Amino acid sequence: MEITSIETGRAFVLGCSAIGAGIAMISGLGTGIGQGYAAGKGAEAVGRQPEARGTIMSTMILGQAVAETTGIYGLVVALILLLANPLVGQVNG
Repeated sequence: MEITSIETGRAFVLGCSAIGAGIAMISGLGTGIGQGYAAGKGAEAVGRQPEARGTIMSTMILGQAVAETTGIYGLVVALILLLANPLVGQVNG
């Protein structure tokens, strides 16, 4: 049984897509570190000025929501590469 160049190209694209999906998921590491840092600084600020708790908490939550989008974008890119994989159709014999 002979392996064609299209099958080889498809396997190469799928392998590279899996590596790319893994790299895209590394964005979750930065997101987690950033949110933990923000939560720690928010708790520290509330400890210093308890009367400004509402303002500090709302600003912290808004910042964490913005930081979370990075992780979500990484997840979406990884899912597209693994499940939809628009690059496989570009392989030519």
